[in-house]
Amino acid sequence: MILGALMLGLISSLHCIGMCGPIALMLPIDRSSNTKKYQQLFLYQFGRILAYCSLGFVFGIFGKSLFLAGAQQNLSIILGILMIVFALVSEKKLARINFSKPIQKSIQKLKTALGKQFHKKSNTSIFTIGLLNGFLPCALVYVALFGAISAQDIQGSVLYMFSYGVGTLPLMSLVVLFSNKINQLTRGRLQKIIPIFIVLLGTLFIIRGLGLSIPFLSPSIMNLIIGANVHCY
Repeated sequence: MILGALMLGLISSLHCIGMCGPIALMLPIDRSSNTKKYQQLFLYQFGRILAYCSLGFVFGIFGKSLFLAGAQQNLSIILGILMIVFALVSEKKLARINFSKPIQKSIQKLKTALGKQFHKKSNTSIFTIGLLNGFLPCALVYVALFGAISAQDIQGSVLYMFSYGVGTLPLMSLVVLFSNKINQLTRGRLQKIIPIFIVLLGTLFIIRGLGLSIPFLSPSIMNLIIGANVHCY
């Protein structure tokens, strides 16, 4: 599943090129020297990944409470179906549902705090932009959190979201460094790949939940019971 998280992160970054492009364009990185530029780029990316890991921790607590041998596999099937639905339903229709409506006031405060950081060029502000950016509502982050919930423990959930964040690094670093060279047409073409991968990932989640006794891919319920109760002293 870690490989799936890495691949999801890589594919998600294609979406980020279109959605987070303005943030990349406005990021107040000091380009006076390569040392400062890459140092601040690291801080921005570290902030984003830290936010993803924090979300993984929170959702991992929820997922752990659901980890009962059979229930976890049923959850994997449900999450797989939800991933496929997210991929097939257009973003405009999903926007009507507005998953973030219950916390709309908090999100608005988050955006306001994020906007204030763009007027500064300190390392702290760059890190804060990355951290706040990671907490902004995003459909692909929701999909990643589905995967984090299906992990067997909190550590697994955090590791899943960390791997997801690492997967976003290559393209998100390039878009910050070369944002002025990525046009809207290119962004649109890249985003067409995203639904295909999410459907494939959702299918893997469903297969995993079916308990077909396929090693590493679809473990049986008995294997989950044994794995959950083995203690070494």
